[in-house]
Amino acid sequence: MKMPTPAPAICHEVQPVGSPLASAQLLYELQTHQAELQMQNEELRNAHIALEMSRDRYMDLYENAPVGYLTLNTQGLIEAVNQTGETLLGCSRDHLLNRRFASRVASQERDHWQQVFVRVCRASTPEECELTLRRADGSLWQARLNCVRHDNNPPMVRVSLTDLTARRNLESRLNLAASVFTHAREGIMITDASGIIVEVNDAFSTITGYSRHEAVGLNPRFLASGMTEPAYYAELWRCLLLDHHWQGDLWNRRHDGETFATRQTITAILDPHGRVQNYVSLFTDVTELHEHQRQLEYIAHYDPLTHLPNRVLLASRMQQAMTRALGLGSKLALAYLDLDGFKAINDLHGHDAGDRVLTTVARRMKHTLRDACTLARLGGDEFVALIVDLDQVYDSAPMLERLLAAASDEVQIGELAINLSASIGVSYYPQEGEISADQLLRQADQAMYQAKLAGKNRFHVFDAQHDLDLRGHNARLDRIDRAIREQELRLYYQPKVNLRTGEVVGAEALLRWQHPEKGLLMPDSFLPLIESNSLSEVIGDWVLESALSQVQAWQHAGVRIPVSVNVGARQLQHPDFVANLLERLAAHPDVDPRMLMIEILETSALEDIEGVSHTLRSCAAMGVRFALDDFGTGYSSLSYLKRLPVAQLKIDQTFIQGMLDAPEDISILQAILGLASAFRREIIAEGVDNAVQANRLLQLGCELAQGFGIAQPMPPEALPAWIARWHANPTWQSAPSP
Repeated sequence: MKMPTPAPAICHEVQPVGSPLASAQLLYELQTHQAELQMQNEELRNAHIALEMSRDRYMDLYENAPVGYLTLNTQGLIEAVNQTGETLLGCSRDHLLNRRFASRVASQERDHWQQVFVRVCRASTPEECELTLRRADGSLWQARLNCVRHDNNPPMVRVSLTDLTARRNLESRLNLAASVFTHAREGIMITDASGIIVEVNDAFSTITGYSRHEAVGLNPRFLASGMTEPAYYAELWRCLLLDHHWQGDLWNRRHDGETFATRQTITAILDPHGRVQNYVSLFTDVTELHEHQRQLEYIAHYDPLTHLPNRVLLASRMQQAMTRALGLGSKLALAYLDLDGFKAINDLHGHDAGDRVLTTVARRMKHTLRDACTLARLGGDEFVALIVDLDQVYDSAPMLERLLAAASDEVQIGELAINLSASIGVSYYPQEGEISADQLLRQADQAMYQAKLAGKNRFHVFDAQHDLDLRGHNARLDRIDRAIREQELRLYYQPKVNLRTGEVVGAEALLRWQHPEKGLLMPDSFLPLIESNSLSEVIGDWVLESALSQVQAWQHAGVRIPVSVNVGARQLQHPDFVANLLERLAAHPDVDPRMLMIEILETSALEDIEGVSHTLRSCAAMGVRFALDDFGTGYSSLSYLKRLPVAQLKIDQTFIQGMLDAPEDISILQAILGLASAFRREIIAEGVDNAVQANRLLQLGCELAQGFGIAQPMPPEALPAWIARWHANPTWQSAPSP
């Protein structure tokens, strides 16, 4: 600091007091002295400000230092602490000052702290130690302490605290990573950005047989076996460049030359700017897994006995061959082969002999085919030959003949000589219509059965046109089945009347199909399709159930009218027909069984006269009546008519249509009426179309009739109104009797 300059000695000649010159001189000296004093005060203020700023900077550095600072007296009491120290110790300054620092040390380490503190207090040498400290909330943390004694008056110990928690965590993670790297069972290989190996772990050496010293500095290509396609490596690098990650299987070679498969994951390690620093590869030996997978694939695609392709592999090759045939414009043949008489070999000589026969025959047949063709075993003694690249279908004939010859050659099993033959069904591709591989196989299978029926030891070519017709028939059956499920069937009812009295004596239930596109279809357009199919029984059951429900509905509406239904031969001859009828009657207790009449064709009744007769008697015992429909068109004898317990005979409409023009029809009608009278059977004529026919029937003695001349078949809701307005032709009442 600049000290004030002493006032200069005033040496002048003494002027007389009151002299003007003396006064001016004195004023000048006073002003000069005052300016010097002001300058000195300004310098003092500037020095003070600089000192304050320096102190503030020191305090900022002290308070906000990255380490905690504490000042301890020789008793270990905290006399000063900075803000960082407060934060690290988790306690405010007020709760730290004048308290022992040892209380912040974990109890198990306080003795160690005491020893360090005593040494620092006794010597001027700094001490450094690491301790576990406890925060105010009870949490523990690792700290490094630097302790220095200052010989103030009194002496003090300066302590700096550094938090080691982050460093300890980092060290722990590094140690863990090193341990994982060293002890991992997966091989680990680290390369630089150019692909040069910089580090490998112990598992790498165990798997590959190469030591760390041999591997470091090399490119991983030194492990390549040559079994992996170049395109596979190209895809690997494409994934690494785009996604910085790749996973897959590679075939490598060990130090001893043995090839092995690895399941490998490669990850690119990037720097903060996104540039590749390293590549890390983890891999495991999956050679056994590949071998097991290969065995499973073989089992899945090959027959274990003959080692021929099985059904799965055949389907795949068929699909490929069919696609190729379409592309090249060529043809292929599929031959379905079954050994004739093979079952007898198993039965007579045992399965071991049978297996040896199969393997021998399979080997011989395979040798008859070109390499591009396939012989597969489907199971048992069934084989399939896929013959490809044919210019014309008949080009397959020589190979089919060779297959037959190979199958028929004698097979020697020890002293046993076995002779077989084969039946082959053949189908060709492409065909006029679109066809799948499975359909092609089924075609060949059907043709094989035709070859067996034709005498075996031959091949039979599938008839695609016949199959097309059959498929169309099946499609129509499927549509009828859908009509049943979607409730498109209807029952119409045609009244039966007594021509002489005008009484409505019943109604016949007639089936119709309300087709959504074709409108109302008559039964002759669809019933013949299902005559020998189980659908006929399904429809028959539906008709029976619907008719009983309608009778019940009419009764509730005050209309009581018997109903007759038609039952086909298949349904009538079913073993459960009687039980089923009884169950349906029980489900409609309000319906008297006598309200139901079942009409059966004369021809169906004669197919099984004993069985039908038994069924009719069982139903008659319930009260259900039967009518013999289309009577006169069959070949029944009087004994048959006597044995069938039917209540009614229905004269076929062909006789009614021709009786006015053909005298012989009148004779037949008279004979039928005579039989009915002799056997006490009720008689009714169907197909009455006009009043003239009705009058002639009355003259012959037939009073019951139905037909378009009386009423068209009508929906069930229309029948009650028709009955209410119906009246017979007046001339019928006066018609003469026979």
